[in-house]
Amino acid sequence: MRTTAPEKLLKIADDISETGSANLTRLTVLKKWFQTPGRLQPFAIWVADRATSRKGKTKGEAGKLFREARALLTDLDRVEPTINPEAAELLHAKLVAYQDDYRTDRWGRIRIVDNWQLLLIEKGLTIALSRRPHPAEGYKLAADYCQHYDPKYGNALNGPSSTKIHEIVRWMFTHEALEEETGEESLER
Repeated sequence: MRTTAPEKLLKIADDISETGSANLTRLTVLKKWFQTPGRLQPFAIWVADRATSRKGKTKGEAGKLFREARALLTDLDRVEPTINPEAAELLHAKLVAYQDDYRTDRWGRIRIVDNWQLLLIEKGLTIALSRRPHPAEGYKLAADYCQHYDPKYGNALNGPSSTKIHEIVRWMFTHEALEEETGEESLER
């Protein structure tokens, strides 16, 4: 079903072009969109898949984790992607263990992240494996996917964030169209 959420995201991308940045919380528009059943988990798998396709050479254990993630997330159904739960749980546990370093600060424990793309894969799998993920988790995943650090603006939506927002919008348009197509097919049966 067609919604206005993609247009609201495009407005955020336009604002980034005009002002240079936008606050991460503007992506909360996605919470309502994720309330529709069948959207959040496919989105999480899509983000995890996108994170596996980022350019750059990665060696050692990180490279092995990327290869496992690519194997798990390749050639999935676009509307209802289903992953092997046993393989996904095993990979998720490996991803958590890989970046399981913390330091204590005056505000509490802080997780040390060596590879942001692997963290996105981990978070995507967390949602995909969840029995009842909350729409706020989708918003947080989208914010983590889109955020970019720039010394001028800090950690916000800026520069490259606009491209990622456009990627999400394309995915949303495709997903909504496939929802309609699938809904029509089930009505005909």
